Amino acid sequence: MLTFTRHQADRFDHIAFTPETLVIAGWAGRDEKAIHHHIEELAAIGVPPPSSVPVFYRGANALLTQATRVEVLGPDSSGEIEPVIVSLADGLWVTVGSDHTDRKAETVGIALSKQMCAKPVATALWKLDEVTAHWDELILRSHAVIDGARVLYQEGKLSALRPPSDLIAKWTGHATLPPATVMFGGTLGAIGGIRPAARFEMELIDPVLNRAISHAYDIADLPVVS
Repeated sequence: MLTFTRHQADRFDHIAFTPETLVIAGWAGRDEKAIHHHIEELAAIGVPPPSSVPVFYRGANALLTQATRVEVLGPDSSGEIEPVIVSLADGLWVTVGSDHTDRKAETVGIALSKQMCAKPVATALWKLDEVTAHWDELILRSHAVIDGARVLYQEGKLSALRPPSDLIAKWTGHATLPPATVMFGGTLGAIGGIRPAARFEMELIDPVLNRAISHAYDIADLPVVS
């Protein structure tokens, strides 16, 4: 079960939410050059190209977490900041999350790798209707702690990614996202290349309404034994 603080206009409330469907949109960029760049990033670590663009991966609901510490098998995983759409009974909401992925498993199969790691999400939601008109101005920014140094890992506007309406239509075949669905909406290229980190910090920034949603988590590598 996830818990959220929902922010709408000048009001807020708290809810508990049990997701029923997790879907992760891959290759969700609008810019073909940016998509090619991300494909090259993954090719550099042995990941084959996608079967379609965009592509939608299903994940187990239990992978969703709001914990500030996640455990992974071995040292070969990393975070990816993404906008996250949450479908509630009263409509669509947005937050920020990380499609944390096992990069070693990704070289075997992307769908497999999606099942290997927790998917952290923040604890705050904005009503999607409140940001739709300026969606492209929203900013994703992530930092990672690598070898003891905090570095800027990803940064860019959501204009680089397909809007929620497009992803929803491509996945469902119509304009609505089924209730209790959580959809990850694509990521940005990693500055300096994909690499593991001890900590991952993420922000979704709304410069128009002057607010932000943030979340961070530490990564604990479990030993790989045979």
